[in-house]
Amino acid sequence: MALRHKGREFALQMLFQWEVGRQETARIEDGFWRMTRAETRTREFANQLFEGVAKESEGLDELIGRHAQNWRIERIALIDRAILRLAAFELRSTKTPPRVVLDEAVELAKTFSSEDAAGFINGVLDAILKTLRQKKADATTE
Repeated sequence: MALRHKGREFALQMLFQWEVGRQETARIEDGFWRMTRAETRTREFANQLFEGVAKESEGLDELIGRHAQNWRIERIALIDRAILRLAAFELRSTKTPPRVVLDEAVELAKTFSSEDAAGFINGVLDAILKTLRQKKADATTE
């Protein structure tokens, strides 16, 4: 399994734990990595994603809420919310190609949630991606 895919899975698992218990990220990471074996680069990538999403969760929730039509963020299932946050963070804050981010989010939904969730997540992320691309285009024309 690809290093980055596994890193996203690990980040998602830590995000879910964080969402349920709202413990400090360092405490979650420490406990998670005591129970899970992974290459150093996979750990670093997972921690980068996890810490970034936890730090920016309010802004990510606002972004997701604007694009999840007829859904308040608190009504979205915890695992689906974590997948959306993870992917929205990656779209905004990394150089990962957007198509890869969307494909990975859909795969995470199929693995950890449901087929219906995969379609919902894909739709929300597609709308977010269009907005981010428009903002980037607007910024380059100014």
